[in-house]
Amino acid sequence: MTSPRIAYLNARLLDPASGLDTHGALLIEDGKIADLGADLFKDGAPSVSKVVDCGGLCLAPGLIDGRVQLREPGEEHKETIETASRAAAAGGVTTMVALPNTTPVIDDVSVVEFMHRHAKEAGAVKVRCYGSVTRGTKGEQLTEMGLLAEAGAVAFTDGTRAVANTMVMRRALSYARGFGLMIAQHPEDPQLANGGVMNEGEIASRLGLGGIPAEAEIIMVERDLRLAELTGGRYHAAHISTRGAMEALRRAKTKGLEVSCDTAPHYFALNESAVGEYRTFAKVSPPLRSEDDRKAVVEGLADGTIDMIASDHTPSDQDSKRLPFSQAEYGVVGLETLLTLTLEPFHNGALTLLEALAKVTANPARVLRLDAGQLKRGAPADLVLFNPNTPWRIEEDAFHSKSKNTPFDGRPVQGRVIETIVNGRSIFRLEAA
Repeated sequence: MTSPRIAYLNARLLDPASGLDTHGALLIEDGKIADLGADLFKDGAPSVSKVVDCGGLCLAPGLIDGRVQLREPGEEHKETIETASRAAAAGGVTTMVALPNTTPVIDDVSVVEFMHRHAKEAGAVKVRCYGSVTRGTKGEQLTEMGLLAEAGAVAFTDGTRAVANTMVMRRALSYARGFGLMIAQHPEDPQLANGGVMNEGEIASRLGLGGIPAEAEIIMVERDLRLAELTGGRYHAAHISTRGAMEALRRAKTKGLEVSCDTAPHYFALNESAVGEYRTFAKVSPPLRSEDDRKAVVEGLADGTIDMIASDHTPSDQDSKRLPFSQAEYGVVGLETLLTLTLEPFHNGALTLLEALAKVTANPARVLRLDAGQLKRGAPADLVLFNPNTPWRIEEDAFHSKSKNTPFDGRPVQGRVIETIVNGRSIFRLEAA
């Protein structure tokens, strides 16, 4: 029995890993990219099972979302692996990397195996996961990182909690270095952030809300970079939101330290004014910052200081969000808007199209050491077909995610996913596309 052969013709092939940007075709065979290029099928129609005419649309590696809360196991009323997979597919995401702050926490091999098993049962988007740095993400006793990595954990983090104890962080970086593993940090000093619910400043004062100073992030990043230099460990700072933290990371990279960082779309698409009159859908951790910090995030994306863009998908139900601001949960959903919001810096002239796509394909694959994020012969056929210029309006009611907590409802955007392909199989196709 011959394997299915699918030809995507008349596509704009985009591959940030190799710098490819050309009109051509791509051939899928047995779930992998068999061939691609400008000259493919120029001499005649291909002998294949299926032909897809892309009509000049962009065909790129599927997105890798490096920071997702799946809520399963433990909080399936907010999201499940299955519903998150549907949301990811609609957003062009072919690989999700799940945070370990589930119930139970991903601090044991059995939970890693549970995540992978349930992802396979969902049968759509690929799911990888972080292991926790400390048992129960309590910041005290280190986990068996080597065993968790053997089971499939790609890196280690305490998720939405900072590893605040300096000695624990030093030991974590040293221990992980012995296995070639990476520690990802939620960089926020819990003592400085204690009692705060939004960015410290004039707006917080006017609203009577406790503020979280930018220094809570900056101090933690600067401490961790010192520890990374001391130990020689691999360090990743998650969802960077301040100019000061980016300046510290820029200096560390110049020194040759093995460090990386990401941000989320809300940190370059919104600022603290989105909180408005106690709008809890704009309550995130770290908080939305000043306009100067927002501009600094765009600058960090443009100069390469920020390696990745991750959605920081944090689904919350209505009961968790429709509360007084100080009591509401942190977080927004982001899987379905990751591509279109990543394209905003491109449309605004801050990044080229390949540079924007690199932040959600080749770069997270490099940082997390995944076999993904490239258009190359023999690679898994994980692809996204999209139109970068299609105008539309984000509507939370149309989301596939179980939760609808987005601050972008009603926002006009450009760039729409037309089709998402995983292992050569179409798992999402935009209706009427």
